[in-house]
Amino acid sequence: MSRDYRTVASLASIHRMTNAIETQELAKSFGTTRALDGIDLTVREGSVYGLLGPNGAGKTTAIRILTTLIKADSGRAIVGGLDVAREPGAVRRKVGLTGQYASVDEDLTGTENLVLVGRLLGLSWSEARRRGTELLEAFALSDAAARQVRTYSGGMRRRLDIAASLVIVPAILFLDEPTTGLDPRARNQVWDLVRRIANEGTTVLLTTQYLDEADRLAERLAVIDHGKVIAEGTSRELKASVGANAVHVRLADATQGDAAREAITRVLGDGIMPASDPMMISARLTSTAQAADVLTSLAQAGVDVAEFSVGTPSLDEVFLALTGKPSKSATEEVER
Repeated sequence: MSRDYRTVASLASIHRMTNAIETQELAKSFGTTRALDGIDLTVREGSVYGLLGPNGAGKTTAIRILTTLIKADSGRAIVGGLDVAREPGAVRRKVGLTGQYASVDEDLTGTENLVLVGRLLGLSWSEARRRGTELLEAFALSDAAARQVRTYSGGMRRRLDIAASLVIVPAILFLDEPTTGLDPRARNQVWDLVRRIANEGTTVLLTTQYLDEADRLAERLAVIDHGKVIAEGTSRELKASVGANAVHVRLADATQGDAAREAITRVLGDGIMPASDPMMISARLTSTAQAADVLTSLAQAGVDVAEFSVGTPSLDEVFLALTGKPSKSATEEVER
């Protein structure tokens, strides 16, 4: 029998567990490369959890272990209450995975792709067609249902890819950089889908390099670098770890960067945060009253300021401070 999306979510809520995912000292090496170096994660059931990190940090390796695609060298992983190493078949029946790139068949239509997935998962022809129609409508793809996927835009393919992960609604959905390569409009559409999935009761583990994506979607975040979790908490907690308050200065002239940093250092000491944008300087404040002194010091140094504001550090600044590398979103902002 087919399982309705809302029905499965409701049943899951009846048998609610405290945590959907737990890892302890999870480690994995490829030759001499230590991809994961003992990570501990706890993901609450029914939440969206963000796994952040630069390229090569170990995010995808963690996803592949948790979805039983590869085995860990050591440590323990529990997914949906099941030990990944001891019960991989049972784990696979509880999870869904959407990788970094759309895996749909370009020669098939949207409908044919979803019906194929449904049949492979054991649905009858009628059940697979009904489920495919439901998902195409829910993901605003009904008008393109009869078209070959090769004619779809990148955003449409991504939505179809996620829809394929939900033909049988998983208790836990892994999304590995789901908006890579999408334009802003398509990214917003995918974000709406993720919110809808989570609201229906599915736990979502999301890997991303886009900090605005994690900030908007994730209840909690973990930052991974060189195979280790180097920070974990809510977006607010991670920002507070870098500094509760910060002054943000956008220069009118990038050549005045050194002079501006010297002027700010005279007031705040060693509080300037790493930045990927040469036009932007942010620095920690111990009190908001220091902001006026910073502005005065910049004026006395003859620095032309285009924008000046006080607030919490951005998640991009947190990412750069923790990893020493800019996020993808920060890099793209500089390139624009």
